[in-house]
Amino acid sequence: MSNGRPVVAIVDDDPRLLESLQDLLESAGYVARSFSSAGSLLGNGLSGVDVLITDIGMPGMDGFELRDLVKKVRPELPVFLITGRHEIADRVRTQRISGFFRKPFDAKALLAAVGDVLRDQKMEGKHEK
Repeated sequence: MSNGRPVVAIVDDDPRLLESLQDLLESAGYVARSFSSAGSLLGNGLSGVDVLITDIGMPGMDGFELRDLVKKVRPELPVFLITGRHEIADRVRTQRISGFFRKPFDAKALLAAVGDVLRDQKMEGKHEK
């Protein structure tokens, strides 16, 4: 968390989507950090990140590979996958992955999902103490 505000990292190779997601998250009170590739996120490190939102279809490392790598390093980090490709969306839906959004996605639904996982993390942290 940065100054008590949750940090959401966004990874997408579409600069317009990055900007709109960053604006959306910041307007909801989050600190948003944007990255144009999985490599740029990993180069900056995952410390301090509370939630990750990543596009699936990107050059280089795709969103599935990024999620798998992140889960090895930080298994507790919530990861949301987004895609505009319907064939991927249909495949993912059959895998019952939570935290999946198809473009164009409902901004309120995404913010609600981010808020839910952050609340769940806070509750789990209280139980562990």
